[in-house]
Amino acid sequence: MNDRNVRMLQNLAEPSGATPSSALGTYVFLISLLSVFYLSNASLILSHYDLGWHLAAGELIRSEAHVPFQDPWSFTLGTKQWFNLSWLWDVIASLIFKYAGYGGLVGLVVVCGALIIWYLTSACLETGASALAVCIATFATGLLYPAYEAAPNTYLAASPNVSTMLFSVVFYRECLRSTKLWLLPLMMLLWVNLHGGFVLGFMIPAVFGAGALWRHDLRRFKAIMLAGLGCFAVTFVNPLGWQIYEGVTATLGHFVQGNIGEWLPYSHNIEIPGSIPGMVYIVGFIALELRYGASTGIRVEARILSWVFLALGLHQFRYMSFFFIFSTIPMALHLDRMIPGKLPQLQVQRALVTAAILGACVLPLTFIQIRPALALPEMMSEQDAEYLQTHLSHARVLNHWNVGGYLILLTHGTVPLFVDGRAATAYPDELLRDYFRLVHWEIDENTWDDVLEKYHIDAVLWLRGHEELRQFLVAKRGWKEAHTGVYESVYVRPGMAR
Repeated sequence: MNDRNVRMLQNLAEPSGATPSSALGTYVFLISLLSVFYLSNASLILSHYDLGWHLAAGELIRSEAHVPFQDPWSFTLGTKQWFNLSWLWDVIASLIFKYAGYGGLVGLVVVCGALIIWYLTSACLETGASALAVCIATFATGLLYPAYEAAPNTYLAASPNVSTMLFSVVFYRECLRSTKLWLLPLMMLLWVNLHGGFVLGFMIPAVFGAGALWRHDLRRFKAIMLAGLGCFAVTFVNPLGWQIYEGVTATLGHFVQGNIGEWLPYSHNIEIPGSIPGMVYIVGFIALELRYGASTGIRVEARILSWVFLALGLHQFRYMSFFFIFSTIPMALHLDRMIPGKLPQLQVQRALVTAAILGACVLPLTFIQIRPALALPEMMSEQDAEYLQTHLSHARVLNHWNVGGYLILLTHGTVPLFVDGRAATAYPDELLRDYFRLVHWEIDENTWDDVLEKYHIDAVLWLRGHEELRQFLVAKRGWKEAHTGVYESVYVRPGMAR
């Protein structure tokens, strides 16, 4: 084993946990430039289809001072309990939106992205990898894991997903050094109230606990297991109590996943040419692991998490972001051995600081440029909502899934909706099955007739370009296209048009 690998193993076995001042350039370079990248993608940060109902839910919780037991906005909920797994994020987001608007929401996401990069950079530097290798690996991760090419299935966006991305990195970082494991239960107390992805907080310590047991490090194993038990205990400190797990299982493995892009395979979400860098990274990681994995001083836990989430990400796209994050350390160490010679660190840090200063100067200019355009996607406009409230208040509207969250935000229940992205956490399975029978480009007339009659539908709010639906409702069933927006059309039953 060469001297570099010996040094890596020593650093991994006894991490310092400190942030060396000599690496300041690495931190500020990555944070400043990637923050510019995230801010320049502000329109995508605000493009999550569920943002509307999250903001409305936060406002509702603040006004009523409790988390609602049932959905107050739809007419199809039946007796279904609403499992709001992100109530705290909703409250925080609604407060930021109230006082700082969409710019505040974008700022929140950029700050979370910067924290993620800081933790990843710290973790990589403590392995002994060079600043240049760390910069390349972390920069690639920072560009790829948000998955902006697969909008709206983005993972650094104004949605509760961002809390799971951040806490996953924090848990990963603390388990790597194991000096502050007592912090994990405190962080889990927040995570469990921010997003249902908190269950990943058990997988990460479990992998590191198994690694400690494999190395016969019983002291570390016990510390990790105690932290894990503490994390499990605090998950019951939430408005749902033990039912928090019922809410999580309502989404995992549910049939509705087969109709949502982020739950479909990676191949389904590939966008050409935008996905090419991610595919190159994946192929490069596999090649380097197969060639150097066994001989490079990489903690086995980092490799296990990387390979596990690569497999999960290929199966369901939503997990690919975690692969990019967990593979950062292996990639940094693989790249480090490929960088020829020993570069002068002082000059490298000076160059990085210079680039960071340029990035910091560009950051406010980028915000000034994008600020006028900060808004929700034009899936549903205020004019569309005004028409619905004026002419179809309290009517039974069959809406398209993608606009459900916006309908909630813009009408606050005055126009009851049929369905939205909360899926199995708010709607009965029968309702969801009926809805997904409709979402085909070719119209099944019998299915549409059955659903319209079963739920006594007064109006249909659907994609404007669906010509087959227009022909069915208007030409064959006598409905009227009463309103046409930029993206949506409103069809009303005979006798409802005004």
